[in-house]
Amino acid sequence: MLNFQFPKQFFVTGTDTNVGKTVTSAMLTLGLQAVYWKPIQSGLDTITDTEYVKQVTGLDNSHFLPERFRLTEPLSPHASAAIDGVEIHLDDFKLPGTIEKSHLIVEGAGGLMVPFNDRHYMIDLIKYLELPVCLVSGSALGTINHTLLSLAQLRRENIPILGVMMNGKKNPGNRTAIEHYGQVRILGEVDHLEAIDPVTLKTAYDQNASTLHLIKPQ
Repeated sequence: MLNFQFPKQFFVTGTDTNVGKTVTSAMLTLGLQAVYWKPIQSGLDTITDTEYVKQVTGLDNSHFLPERFRLTEPLSPHASAAIDGVEIHLDDFKLPGTIEKSHLIVEGAGGLMVPFNDRHYMIDLIKYLELPVCLVSGSALGTINHTLLSLAQLRRENIPILGVMMNGKKNPGNRTAIEHYGQVRILGEVDHLEAIDPVTLKTAYDQNASTLHLIKPQ
């Protein structure tokens, strides 16, 4: 397999909610010693995704950027923004000019077609920021359909795809099907983690980096 290197900046999105997108983002943030940015946070009653990634990676504040929008309700951003009386526009978002770390990881909210206003979806934000995508999928039944649909939508919008990261109990059949029918690189597989902390995340990253022949950041 050819060596692979993550670009300086990329976007992490999922095929659906609860597919392990934030855990994958945490693993990559720790493994790459990157900066993590969640532009839109929906739901403030429990721990936010930024707080969660900070907690499970053990990284200090220099690895995190503040959210552009912090919406109260744990709903689709368009619905949560309406409740809060907030309007979200594409030009509200801007990538930082410079970062001191090796990489910037931007995590979306939900899947590609989650709306954040009356006409724009998460995929529009990805396109606006001009970032390539790491697509996170589950490993269980149903993932082939969800993943292939997401890949098709990304390609329809001419958004570069780095590959797919799969989460959950390993399923060789689903992995092979996604790789074949999606014509996509599988960046790695994160098996179920009993505990999610700096040790288990770094171990998962190193295992995938070895399989992928990942070029580690300098």
